[in-house]
Amino acid sequence: MNGGRTTVYTGITADHAGSLRRVAGIAAFVGFTALAAQLAVRLPWTPVPVTMQTLFVLLAGIVLGPRDGFYAMIAYIGIGVAGAPVFAGLTFGPAVLFGPTGGYLVAFPAAALLTGVISRRLRGGKIPVLLASLTGSAFILAGGTLYLGLLSGQSFSGVFAMAVFPFILADIVKSVLAVFMSGR
Repeated sequence: MNGGRTTVYTGITADHAGSLRRVAGIAAFVGFTALAAQLAVRLPWTPVPVTMQTLFVLLAGIVLGPRDGFYAMIAYIGIGVAGAPVFAGLTFGPAVLFGPTGGYLVAFPAAALLTGVISRRLRGGKIPVLLASLTGSAFILAGGTLYLGLLSGQSFSGVFAMAVFPFILADIVKSVLAVFMSGR
């Protein structure tokens, strides 16, 4: 016993500080992705909006690294499924994952991981980060295309027109932005 006195532990070790930084980075990218999802443009020929959220999926992998980028996107999807209105159009819940954007969303964690791995393996720099970003974007488009194809039952050309074509230019621009925003 300490005679009724309260002892306050104030020592934060380097390990704790590193963990706090990691958690803060993950939380920040969950927030950035949620905000960027609201910057959406709906096109008449596709049920999937063009958003800025994939920029932050790519940046999560580049800036946080593969592991924490993956965790950030798992957390983003998790809080959206749990009921926070973080998906495009302030939507939420498990039904979003079973809708037309589900394949894209489910691809986010692996895309962040892939982007992070490639940018690290190629030792950073503008060209490697651009290649990593383009690869991550292609992975997200592949996930979205496969799922939208299953959902719609359309031909490959019909699905391509809905799931890939509207996003190609925007994804190239977002990949270039990721290079400059990452500072690599």
